[in-house]
Amino acid sequence: MENNKVISMEQQFGEVVNIILQHKSRATKAVNEELLLTAWHVGGYVSAKLKSEEWGSKVVTQLSEYIRSRRPDIKGYSRRSIYNMVMFYEEYSSATFISAVEKYLNSEFVQTMPAQIEMQSILPSTEANVIVQTASAQIVQMPKILEMTSLSNHIEILCRCKSEEERLFYILYANKEHLTYKEMQRCISNQTYTALLSSKDNMSKGMLEAYPHAPVMFKDTLFVDFLNLPKKHSESKLKNSLIENMKQFILELGKDFIFMDQEYKLNVGASTYKADLLFYHRGLQALVAVELKKTKFHPRDLGQLEFYLEALDRDVKRSNENPSIGIVLCPEADRVVVEYAMSRSMSPTMIAEYKRILIPQERMQQQLNEFCNLFLSKK
Repeated sequence: MENNKVISMEQQFGEVVNIILQHKSRATKAVNEELLLTAWHVGGYVSAKLKSEEWGSKVVTQLSEYIRSRRPDIKGYSRRSIYNMVMFYEEYSSATFISAVEKYLNSEFVQTMPAQIEMQSILPSTEANVIVQTASAQIVQMPKILEMTSLSNHIEILCRCKSEEERLFYILYANKEHLTYKEMQRCISNQTYTALLSSKDNMSKGMLEAYPHAPVMFKDTLFVDFLNLPKKHSESKLKNSLIENMKQFILELGKDFIFMDQEYKLNVGASTYKADLLFYHRGLQALVAVELKKTKFHPRDLGQLEFYLEALDRDVKRSNENPSIGIVLCPEADRVVVEYAMSRSMSPTMIAEYKRILIPQERMQQQLNEFCNLFLSKK
């Protein structure tokens, strides 16, 4: 009876914690929205002055110095930061970006945020009215989709991504994975856009049927540059290096992965087998076995992995969990061999490579469209 009382109390305490976290999340979201709107309005105002040639580069520098000297309590308005805000406004208010949002997403994401600037409390009424009218006439409203990630992430996306489709992808992906600035930097450097939106011939029928959202959750290329592996290395060297750098490896896999064990023992009959790496995916509620290979993918690798998945499902998986997933991670894979191997496999399996692969740019729009459809269907 006493134990039940303790459990009941813990549940109630947990509910209080959930309330706190919910409101904390709302507060963070509200702060982010205001930071974005501030950057949007400042960028729009300065952009209008520069385009009308009323201001030049020297005036922007003077503005930065004015803020620093007159209002030292206001941080983050260096000359470079102000120009980043101008870029933020100009690029995201462009017709090409708005068209991309309209093309791939529904109207909810094209809706705009209020653009009116309240300045009466700062300036005399006559001067304030002039500035507000000028700003209101020239500053377009901020698209709602920009709320999905932070200003620092937006600046990184704008500076390093050239196409509107690529920028749109990283905004959605940052929201989905709750990416920090450093995580966003790495995702762009490692071409997550290409790795997630490439052809999914590397996934089995069983994977696509059991997990229809898998194409936008699992990369077909993982970048392990942080391991500093020599050109020739053993599977044990690869495994040990991944263990030592597990935090970065999980970022490559996706933030929903939880590392469980290495060389996880599977007892089948009188024999003991070992799965190289075992993870748990929180979103899919499934065990994920990763088999490491130092050589080019061979169909026999898939047979070994499917055997491990059968053992996991029979002896390890809990009743409330979904079928286990298997990933063969190798340095190279012949796409035709992979397609043949995957075509008859009904186990949730896939082949991933740990080297850079570029895919034809013309395939990107079709793949992005599929990503956006899957993103919307999960909302």
